[in-house]
Amino acid sequence: MSDYTVNGDTQHVKRVHKAEFFVYFALIFSLALPLHVLGWSFQTIRHAKLPRLSPLTRAWKDARAVTPMIFRG
Repeated sequence: MSDYTVNGDTQHVKRVHKAEFFVYFALIFSLALPLHVLGWSFQTIRHAKLPRLSPLTRAWKDARAVTPMIFRG
């Protein structure tokens, strides 16, 4: 006789709607962009040369890194 109670109640990953993900992504991106613009400008003035990454790229990378962390639970 088989025992189905052992693996009967497994947890499944809850999928998040793409719209909710993009709302959080846009919010994080919009909050990170001004901070990266300030940091980029100070770094440009301090070192007298342009940094390798633009503030837009840095804010995009931060939003791509932080947003999935919110939904991992």
